[in-house]
Formats: sequence, C-alpha cells, structure tokens
Amino acid sequence: MAKTTYLLEMNHIVKQFPGVKALDDANLKLLPGTVHALMGENGAGKSTLMKCLFGIYLEDAGEIFLKGEKIHFTNPKQALEHGVSMVHQELNQVSQTRVMDNIWLGRFPGNSLWVDEKEMYQQTKAIFDKLGIDVDPREKVGHLSVSQCQMIEIAKAVSYDAQIIVMDEPTSSLTEKEVEHLFRIINQLRDQGCGIIYISHKMEEILRICDEVTIMRDGKWIATHEAKDLTTDKIINLMVGRDLTHRFPPKTNKPGETILEVNHLTAFYKPTVEDASFKLRKGEILGIAGLMGSKRTELLETIFGIRHKEDGEIILHGKTIENKSAKESIKNGFALLTEERRKTGIFDVLDIKFNAMIANLPRYTNKLGVTNDQKIKEDTDWVIESMKVKTPSQKEKIRSLSGGNQQKVILGRWLLTEPEILMLDEPTRGIDVGAKYEIYQLIIDLANKDKGIIMISSEMPELLGITDRILVMSNGRVAGIVETKDTNQEEILRLAAKYL
Repeated sequence: MAKTTYLLEMNHIVKQFPGVKALDDANLKLLPGTVHALMGENGAGKSTLMKCLFGIYLEDAGEIFLKGEKIHFTNPKQALEHGVSMVHQELNQVSQTRVMDNIWLGRFPGNSLWVDEKEMYQQTKAIFDKLGIDVDPREKVGHLSVSQCQMIEIAKAVSYDAQIIVMDEPTSSLTEKEVEHLFRIINQLRDQGCGIIYISHKMEEILRICDEVTIMRDGKWIATHEAKDLTTDKIINLMVGRDLTHRFPPKTNKPGETILEVNHLTAFYKPTVEDASFKLRKGEILGIAGLMGSKRTELLETIFGIRHKEDGEIILHGKTIENKSAKESIKNGFALLTEERRKTGIFDVLDIKFNAMIANLPRYTNKLGVTNDQKIKEDTDWVIESMKVKTPSQKEKIRSLSGGNQQKVILGRWLLTEPEILMLDEPTRGIDVGAKYEIYQLIIDLANKDKGIIMISSEMPELLGITDRILVMSNGRVAGIVETKDTNQEEILRLAAKYL
C-alpha cells in the first residue's frame, strides 16, 4: 500500500504557559486538496495549535512536517514564505490605507526607492477577478464592510501562493449570501490542491464544506474522522466528552409586568433607527432578529446612549429617562454587551482584573479617590468563578484567553454593575456549543432574578430556543413582534424582508 503523502503533519505538539498546559500531545494531519475542520470547545487549544504552525508561538515539544520536510517557523514571515497563510477571526488590517496596500504590505512591487502602483493594482485586480471579489483595490479598508474585509484577507492569503490556508471562524460576520460566496472560493482553492484548515463552531457548515474533522479537548487530540461519517450529536459528544441531550436549558423564567417602554425611538443620524416602539417585561428574554443591515445593533446603541436619539422616549418603571451617554445609561441600570468583542469589548493588552472592573469604577473608589484593591480582587474572583473562566489567574492578559472566555469576562463585568436591563448583542458569537449552553443558562437565571433581557442573535435556533418574544427589525424599523412559542423561521424571515 502506497504511503499517504500529507501536506502537513503536526505530531505530539506540546505548549505550556505559566500555570496552563495549552497543548498536550496534539496532532493534526492535512491532505492536499481537502478542507479539514479543527473543532473543540473554547480553550481546547485550536488557536494555540495554529499559532504554533504559523510561528506566533514556539512549541515546547513535538514535530511539524510540511510536505514531508521538517520545519520550525519562528515567526509568521517564515510561514508565509513557505506557503502557510492564516485568516484570523479578529481581522488586523490598516483601516486608513487602501485595500491593495494591505494585501502587499511589506512586499510592495517595485524596488527600494519606489512602489510600482500600476503593477500592484493589476496583481490585486487579477486575484479579485479570480476569486469573484467585487472591491476596488484603491478603496480604503476603513470604508469596507466586515464581510468585504474578510474576503480581502482571503485574497491576501492567496497572494502568497499559499498551499495551506487556516481560516478561523470565517463566517462569523457573513450573511447567508456571503457564506455561499466564501464556500465557492474554498471549493475553488481545494480543487487547485490547496489544503484548508477550517475552524468553526457551526456544525452545519462543517458537515457541508469539510472532508475531514479533527476534534480537540483540553489541549489534546481526541479523534479525526471523515466528515461524512459524523453527525452533529457525535461531534458534540467528542467535543465536550458527554452527551448534550438538550441544546438549550429548560425555560424556567416567567415574565411579569412591564419595566421598560421604548416609544417611537428615532436615531439622530439616518438612515438608522426610525420610529421603533416595544415593551420589555420583568423576567423576559426578548430576542431581536433581522437580516444584516437591519439596524439591530443601532437600536441597542441608541437606547444605551452611544448613538444620539432625535425623537422618542425611553420609560423605565414608568419614569422617562434620557440615557444621553453610556455613563448615564449604566447609572440608570442598563448594560450593553457589544457585538465586536475585540474592537469594543475588551482592553486586550490589560489583565482580566482590569477588564472585569472597568464598567464599575465608582464601586471601588471612596470619596477621597482611594481604590479598594481587596474589593476589586474579590469581584474579579467572583467573575472568574461564576462565569467559569478558564485562566491561571486574574492577572492574565485577557487577549491570551480564548474568545469564549473573553466573552464570559465581559458578561461578568456587566453583571457587577447589577443592571436591571441587560442588552446582549450576539452574546454567543464564536463560542463553542458547551460554553453556549452555559451562557444560555446564565441568561435564563438572570431572567429568573427579574432582569429584563434583550438579545440580538443571527442564529435562528438560538432565538427560538431561549427567548419569550422576538422583535424583528427590517431596514431600521420594527417589522413585527411575535410570541416565540407561536412562530417559526419562515414568519421571522418574512417580517425581516418587510421594508426592504
């Protein structure tokens, strides 16, 4: 029998950080011309393993082979030069420069004295045409949508003639149409012999687009199977080490009287939110659905005072409030967990302790301005324990945590402010199935404590699984509000298209 020729082999990889063994005998084998899923709960070691491949981290033990040749990259530049490219979940682009500058940064065509602008444009355009990307290479990156930026990163990977492309949660910010475009690009690259490592928590995508699946748990390799032999239930069982018989916790909250009224809310800058009205009851979980661009996020930002309102009123417990700023909103008992965790949620160069306490500074400072360090430590410990954050200590920089653990810290931060109205924008985006269940349970527990919960989600099963009612946005307007138990995906999608 002929020996299998792998494009990539990562054997017995070990990586330790202070107090944490992030990788413990991890393995991955990638065949050319295949899409290989890498799955596991947040903190399972997926990103760490890929960072060892890409030269961001240096492994402590183990071997990496590229087309049979042993390699040991000490920086990303070496990886790129050897045809290994990575499209990160959190895009790191220079927003004030042009698209083509971002793609060719550090290797501009021309010489040391001048850049060949014409050549750079033509090369960029050729790659875009090949991949079906409709973006002007001369456009500033800051003017693009998140999905367009995602496509630019994929084009950049292709520009290196990459043999291996790692894609980390590539569809987390894409519409259904954009996902289909991405899948066409992936199939095109696979047909050209490229090996794709695909990291995602979306089971349906994995089973549709991938050829093989490797599961990790607690830094260890658990199993590798052909995708055609797997089901969603089997993947979940391998990921969490147990059966999750129910995807959502039992709904135990019982909504009571109205605590919040939003009447004819219109944002100052248009086109955004227009004439939005709804009520929120004590102990209720109100979902917000809508297509990309429906202004769901803008609605919450206007309520929270990040966006100025032009008209309308916000009534809490029968009293009209203004919420002219985030500070005033927090004082009035509102909290907002934002959609873009890296951009607007965390202070990534600072530790968990700082990130946990930053929204609640008055709680820790007396009239003389003296900080109560012991209280900060106690509250941070509460966040770590109650949110089940995986970390060696509260002094760990938050950027070193997995995305799911970062999200738990932010959620804990807002709970420390003891809000009455908790607004969550895509709270489970980029989070694994086990951690999702924990957050669902936490949301239901908060509703049981008479909190009013407003939750935006792009995942329809999630909205149908844990909410009491669903408000549907369409082009900045409220298209309808439905009882969750009486609705279905078809009705919600019809409402979402009402004002398009």
